[in-house]
This record gives sequence, structure tokens and C-alpha cells, in this order.
Amino acid sequence: NTKDSVTISMVGKYTELADAYKSLNEALRHGGLKNNLKVDIRYIDSELINTRNAKSLLKGSDAILVPGGFGERGIEGKIEAIKYVRLNNIPFFGICLGMQMAVIEFARNVLKLDDANSTEMDKNTSYPVIDLMNDQKNITDKGGTMRLGSWDCKLKENSLISNIYNSENVNERHRHRYEFNSKYLEKIESNGMIASGINNKTGLVEIIELKDHPWFIGVQFHPEYKSTVLSPHPLFVSFISAAVNSNKINR
Repeated sequence: NTKDSVTISMVGKYTELADAYKSLNEALRHGGLKNNLKVDIRYIDSELINTRNAKSLLKGSDAILVPGGFGERGIEGKIEAIKYVRLNNIPFFGICLGMQMAVIEFARNVLKLDDANSTEMDKNTSYPVIDLMNDQKNITDKGGTMRLGSWDCKLKENSLISNIYNSENVNERHRHRYEFNSKYLEKIESNGMIASGINNKTGLVEIIELKDHPWFIGVQFHPEYKSTVLSPHPLFVSFISAAVNSNKINR
């Protein structure tokens, strides 16, 4: 019996088939129920977004979510959407590939590394801020390069993410191949994007957030896999709460 609602725009490339994001759809609604809100999900085809129309296509959004996926189709549109919400203090949640796109956008537009990319999309990029790790590069069977299953993550003290989880350590489920390239970590952190979650065993960055933004988080894992009606995932609860307080696009 929710009385109010928020509008979340999901910027992806499988938007013609909403059930492609079934787990995410449900997790967003779980977060809405915890906040006593109805969640209206808008699906925006990332292939349609460019510098000229990002604002008009995102109009009416309380927050933006960029989900996971594989391949280069639609990534430039995702990057444009992330740039817009970063600059305009709109809540942003990037999951798996969505986190990687946030790192690329930041590297290009804040660090001025114009050619920054993932080697999944451009094997010859001058600035591979997202890359296969060295121990993956000689594996020819693609399934063998995947990082799957549950992995531990240590959260940075006093970060937004640690406040959301109210914990120092979490365990989340993964399904991806490429990683944040830690060679760029120092430069990225010195410019305001923080690695707020790291796997102690591997040193891999699992979570990024922006210091001077109301709610901007990217995670390498899939929190939607652990969300249920009776136990909504805290990241979705917090994301929906942030959407309520957002500077809605063209309010």
C-alpha cells in the first residue's frame, strides 16, 4: 500500500526485453518496499544516448542504474549517462560492467585520459583502466577467466559503503571477467574516486564511490543475487532512499 513512488532509469542494452534484468528489477522493488515506496523502472537503450540528448533521455529520473553485461555495444551511451549524473549530483548505482563504465568515464573526463577504456572493448587502449589480470591473460578458455562465486570484501572505514552495510567486511557473489586495473588506483583516488572495498586476498578493487557526491557507488559484484522480499539488500535500500532525496532531472 505504498503512497509515493520514485523513478529509476536503468540504462542498458537489453532494454527491449525487461526480463533480462529480472533479478535487478526485483531487488529495486525490494528496496522500494523497505522505504514504503513504489519503484517505477524506466528502461533506456544506452545505444540511443549521446552528448546532445543525455539530459532529455534521462529527464524525470530520480536515480540512474547501469547494470552488468558483456561486449562493447552501447558502452559509449552508458558513459555519457554516467557523466551526466556525476556532474549533476543524481544518485548513481553501477553494477559489474556499470562500475567499470564509471571508472572509464572518470578516467576520461576527470583524469583527462582520453583513450581510457577496458581491454574488453579496446585491446589497444593507451590507458587500460579495466583489464584482465596477469594471471588470467594466458587462459584461452573464456570460461576459465571468469571470477565466479562468493568473494570477501573489506570496506574502507567511514566510507559511504561501510555505513550502508554497517560492517567492516562483506561477502558478495561475482560473475565477471575484467577487473579494475590497480596501476591507476593512486591517480584515481587522488582525484576523488575512492576504492572503498577491496578483496584482501587478491588486492582487487570491488567497490568504488565518489567523495563529493550524494550517492555514487559502483560494485564489481552482483548484490541483486542476495536480495529478497523479506531481506532486501542494503545497497538497494540505500539507493532508493537516496533517490527520494535526489535533485530529480528537470523536476
